[in-house]
Amino acid sequence: MAKHDKIDVGLSTILNPVPVVMVSCGDKEGRSNILTIAWAGTVNSEPPMVTISVRKSRFSHKMISETGEFVINLVNKSLCKACDRCGVISGADEDKFSSCSLTAVKASGLSYAYAIKEAPVSISCKVKSVTELGSHDMFLAEIVAVTADSYLLDDTGRLCLDKAKLVAYNHGEYFLLGEKLGFFGYSVASDEVFEKRMGFSRKDRDKYKHIREQGEKNGKKY
Repeated sequence: MAKHDKIDVGLSTILNPVPVVMVSCGDKEGRSNILTIAWAGTVNSEPPMVTISVRKSRFSHKMISETGEFVINLVNKSLCKACDRCGVISGADEDKFSSCSLTAVKASGLSYAYAIKEAPVSISCKVKSVTELGSHDMFLAEIVAVTADSYLLDDTGRLCLDKAKLVAYNHGEYFLLGEKLGFFGYSVASDEVFEKRMGFSRKDRDKYKHIREQGEKNGKKY
């Protein structure tokens, strides 16, 4: 068979890669929990909104349903092992913050949910609606606050997530984000803009020459 000949591989949740996140929450009695989720996504920009999908049987489902709050904590390399453990152990059986040596802190803008102090970025969310889909319930939520570690800011105050060493989930496996290939609009950027955004100097032009050449073959002027 030729490389691009297609075969039917069956129905599955094959959209990959996806962000793996640690969703933290709390109940009205002060208890907290962490839920590992790979099905989270941005769905609106004004106001900023996200969704997460959670099975009804999960320990966190009741907490989120009761309080209407949760926190999406981004996962970096140092959190990956704890992230995996939080996905296979139930909060009904152990205190995940304690067993994973993580610190629960009150989440910015929320009344009940906790954030993970060790996470590079924590996104506070308030539930707007819940949709029953089948195996999972989808929580649609508005982002009410975002906190980030100070080391992620550059001298101008810009958030640089490339410094966070974030992790992605791809077909059952965790991967550290790697080589930067471009940026939004790089396909039409001038050489000067491309070099600046990619961190190249003119003497390093050979490092990305193949990108430019491939673009020209496709009829694009980079």
